[in-house]
Amino acid sequence: MTDVVTTRAELKAARGRAGGRVAVVMTMGALHDGHAALLREARKQADFVIATIFVNPLQFGPNEDFQRYPRTLDADLEICRAEGVDLVFAPTPDVMYPDGDPAILIDPGPLGTELEGAVRPGHFAGVLTVVCKLLHLTAADAAFFGEKDYQQLTLIKAMARTLDLDVEIIGVPTVREPDGLALSSRNRYLSADERTLALALSRALRAGAQAALSGADVLAAAGAELTAVDADYLELRAPDLGPAPRTGEARLLVAARVGTTRLIDNTHIHLGSDR
Repeated sequence: MTDVVTTRAELKAARGRAGGRVAVVMTMGALHDGHAALLREARKQADFVIATIFVNPLQFGPNEDFQRYPRTLDADLEICRAEGVDLVFAPTPDVMYPDGDPAILIDPGPLGTELEGAVRPGHFAGVLTVVCKLLHLTAADAAFFGEKDYQQLTLIKAMARTLDLDVEIIGVPTVREPDGLALSSRNRYLSADERTLALALSRALRAGAQAALSGADVLAAAGAELTAVDADYLELRAPDLGPAPRTGEARLLVAARVGTTRLIDNTHIHLGSDR
């Protein structure tokens, strides 16, 4: 049975009844199979699973899609029930921010101004602030986040480590459609033609990964697949998103606009010795 609570008091009472290892999966709703994969992994690794559903205004810029971001609570709850979630916390903004916009935000540091942070100033301060608040409110032992938002995952791990938060941050691999498109709540904005164009992101990542195996130019190979979309960035980085190594493990990240929809994707790659 999945209980649904909306207030801090209800959450505290329900959390107090939870036994064993507690996991949390934080979402903004509009759940899809990628979120379901997070919930399933949490269910495997914990005795009690909490899902949070909250469209966080702090992480949206003034010209972004906060107002039109899909809100599908009834359908989201059905997915939570199907995946065996014990508790859903679905607060309103006044519950999360009872004093209005907080005067103190968590500074993501230099990485928070790069990649997504360069395109969306202030985004990661909003993300880290709400994640930190939800970690405290749920008192979870483990939190599960998707690798599709790889920079977000990296920054959350760094925050937990830096602030000595007593929680394990666990990344879960990106879930894709059969044709390679990474699942995203924003995919529903795409028209049929735009969805076809959006496949350029995953094609670029595959091309870059293949080039890495042969020692070819990773960015050139990946970039050749992005000519039909408006790319914000295509970057090769270390796994911790520092400068890319000459050889070994690395991460290839891309963001692009398809019509009015902005999509991101990334993949792990292994760099050969001849890059």
